[in-house]
Amino acid sequence: MSDTGLEAYRLSISWSRLLPSGRGEVNPKGLAYYNNVLNELIKYGIQPHVTLHHLDVPQVLQDEYGGFLSPRIIDDFILLADVCFKEFGDRVSRWTTMNEPNVNIMASFDYGFFPPRRCSAPYGVNCTGGNSTVEPYITAHHMLLAHSAVVQLYRTKYQATQKGKIGLNVYTMWFAPLTNSPEDAMAAKRVLNVTLGWFLDPLMFGDYPEIMKKNAGSRIPSFTKSESQLLKGAYDFIGINYYFKLFAADDPSASQNDLRDMSSDMLAKFTAYKDVPPQSRILPPSRMENDFESLWKMLTYLKDTYGNPPIYLQENGYGLGVKDTMMDVGRISFLSGFIGSILDSIRDGSDVRGYFVWAFVDVYELLSEYSSRFGLYHVNFEDSELERTPKLSAFWYQNFLKNGSSIQMK
Repeated sequence: MSDTGLEAYRLSISWSRLLPSGRGEVNPKGLAYYNNVLNELIKYGIQPHVTLHHLDVPQVLQDEYGGFLSPRIIDDFILLADVCFKEFGDRVSRWTTMNEPNVNIMASFDYGFFPPRRCSAPYGVNCTGGNSTVEPYITAHHMLLAHSAVVQLYRTKYQATQKGKIGLNVYTMWFAPLTNSPEDAMAAKRVLNVTLGWFLDPLMFGDYPEIMKKNAGSRIPSFTKSESQLLKGAYDFIGINYYFKLFAADDPSASQNDLRDMSSDMLAKFTAYKDVPPQSRILPPSRMENDFESLWKMLTYLKDTYGNPPIYLQENGYGLGVKDTMMDVGRISFLSGFIGSILDSIRDGSDVRGYFVWAFVDVYELLSEYSSRFGLYHVNFEDSELERTPKLSAFWYQNFLKNGSSIQMK
């Protein structure tokens, strides 16, 4: 990392590694592991950016009360955060409470793709139980309350002395109208409002977007006045992950269904390509597209809609549907183009504070396991030593960080 020229590195805490029982006694081996990682980063002048929750919930808490399906998770999440702030806060200046809860909830509690694979027909596949029409809204509600409680803890107990910042990460996708029709244009705006506003509106304005409350009705929980007050302003920065844009098409037929899941509540269908028919689920494309302007549009939308909050772009990477190669010119073009889009956004007034490539090394990917390689460094997963070899993109990124040379790959 030091040789590459990284000034910051983003990592996540495994709740189960630190607190195997979900609460109570801290695992000394887990504590030592994270201390070693943080100390090495600091030793080389690399700023740690730490995420407290990256999808995984201790199995014991899932078995005991259903994890984020229960408000009991809030107190246990506070305990996890308190341990992390106490043990690591002297070296961590940027805390993210949760990673992309907006899409993880859909994958875990609506579509049934991710653990705990809760969903219901006809919306999910391979469901282990659940209800796609209500559980995404319930878990999101508890995640937001857990987030605001942890922000309050940090601000009242640690921030004055540790002088760090705390925020929330959301997954972002730009949505463009599939056709030139006014209906598709409204659908694209509606989907943006919901996918981002689900978590950002409560932090900015204290409540869910009106369109969500209208379409979900009694299936979406309500905030009390005190909860709304705690949520509003519960961030020092917003982290976003960005990879691609999708097209949205109006789907008025969805409003006629007696029961709808979160996706169909948006009254839209989605596709990554104009020549592929849209479907009801929000799914990633099968291949990466270099639509660099879409990130500029996203950052401009966040600036104009939410009062220009401080932004960290915490994930941006190239790997889905990409043939593995050490001469990864496509990755260089992808990264250089999106970095250029960020620079354009900063020149236009967006308050972007930092950028992280996903990923430094090839890693296990939730959607494709080891088949999609996003890393700047190739990892030999067949080798017990997991040998790491720099790809062409690693040399390009090193040159860009150290020399500030032209970022556009010709």
